[in-house]
Amino acid sequence: MLVKLSGGAFAGEEEFGFDRGALDHIGSELSDLIRSGVETAVMVGGGNIFRGRTADQWGIERAEADNIGTMATVVNSLILRGVLTAKAVEDVRVMTAIPMPAVAEPYIRLRAIHHLEKGHLVIFAGGTGQPYVTTDYPAVQRALEIRAEAILVAKRGVNGVFTTDPKKDPAARRYRSVDYDTVLRTDVQVMDQSAFILARDYGLPIYVFDFTQERCLSRIIAGENVGTVIAPDVPVEIE
Repeated sequence: MLVKLSGGAFAGEEEFGFDRGALDHIGSELSDLIRSGVETAVMVGGGNIFRGRTADQWGIERAEADNIGTMATVVNSLILRGVLTAKAVEDVRVMTAIPMPAVAEPYIRLRAIHHLEKGHLVIFAGGTGQPYVTTDYPAVQRALEIRAEAILVAKRGVNGVFTTDPKKDPAARRYRSVDYDTVLRTDVQVMDQSAFILARDYGLPIYVFDFTQERCLSRIIAGENVGTVIAPDVPVEIE
C-alpha cells in the first residue's frame, strides 16, 4: 500500500508547524500497519511548512515556491522517520527525488521495491523533483512504480468522497464506493485531476478516508467500510 499524507496531517489542529499529538497518531497508525505485514510506503506533503498561498503573498514565482515546498517534504520525511524509529519500527528508509545522500537515499524504483519486500517502511520525499506538480501526482506515480495494490489518501475531518461539498451542503451524502468515471463526471474533488486520471488509466484503487479516526489504516486493510473506495467496475453506493 502507499499512504498519501498531506502536510496538514503533521500540523494537527494548527495551521502550520508540527503537533505532537498528530505526529504520535501518524506514528501509531503506520507502525500498526507495518507490523501487520503490509508492505507500506508513504508519500508526504509539505503544506504545514510552506504553502502556495504564502508564495503568492510574498510574490515568489511558482517554480521557486515549488522548490521550497519540495524541501519541506524532506523535512517532514525526516521527522516522520524519527517518530517511527522512536516507536520501535526497526527499518525506515527515506528516499528523495532530489539527491541528498547526507540524509536520505536517492529514489531508485527497484531499490524501493526491494526495501518493501524486506519489510522496511519507505517514505518518499521530494515529489518528482520537478516544479509545477503537487504531491498528488507523484503519490500515484510512485504507487504504480512500486506495484502497490492501492493508494490510501488520508484526509483531515472529511471521511471520504461526498456527492457535494459537505462543508457547504448539509444534504451531502457519502459514497461508500464509486467508479472513476462517476467522480470525473460529477467533478468531485478528490485529488489533482492529472493524478486521478493516471490512477484511473492503470486501475489503481483509491481509498479516501478521515485520518483522524483511530486505527483507520488497519480497519481499511481488514475490509471495514472506512471512507470511500474508488475503483473500476465497482457499484455506486451512497449512504
